[in-house]
Amino acid sequence: MKKIAVFASGTGSNFQAIIDAVTANKLHVDVALLVCDRPNAEVVVKAELAEVPVFAFEPKQFTSKAAFEQEIIHQLEQNDVEFIVLAGYMRLVGPTLLTAFANKIINIHPSLLPAFAGKDAIGQAVQAGVKITGVTIHFVDEGMDTGPIIAQKAVELADEDELSDVTRKIHEIEHIFYPETLEKLLGKKVQ
Repeated sequence: MKKIAVFASGTGSNFQAIIDAVTANKLHVDVALLVCDRPNAEVVVKAELAEVPVFAFEPKQFTSKAAFEQEIIHQLEQNDVEFIVLAGYMRLVGPTLLTAFANKIINIHPSLLPAFAGKDAIGQAVQAGVKITGVTIHFVDEGMDTGPIIAQKAVELADEDELSDVTRKIHEIEHIFYPETLEKLLGKKVQ
């Protein structure tokens, strides 16, 4: 099984969906590490409950982004991580990490890219009044949500949908679609 590290900054709902899929034998990867840039984030508790090792750090305690990314690389190497899976990691990945894990960093984004890239994609979609938005899974490059697209799934919106409704719909899709896509990409191959 491929060893992955999940990077997250918040509540960890996609992290939990990945753990649940592994537990249910629907995703065949080894979640070897959680990397979190907010030591008090809820995702840290979820990782501890799932007995996943955690590297939580305060970016401000490092002299630069390159310095904390070098420490992340050290942690990844210590845990034999082969792929990085971003799941609500609210930082742009820098050149240090991109070079070390070229074409091995995967992200999930709550829109049909290239529409609504960047922060608050769900809010952007609601504000724009679109009838269809969705979820994109893509490889990470040096841009913000600009890497090659792996898979997308559309979500239809109703006229009466408010931000909370759209957020719920997006999360429902993400929690199924991300583990399924990761399985196709990284899981054990059928012989």
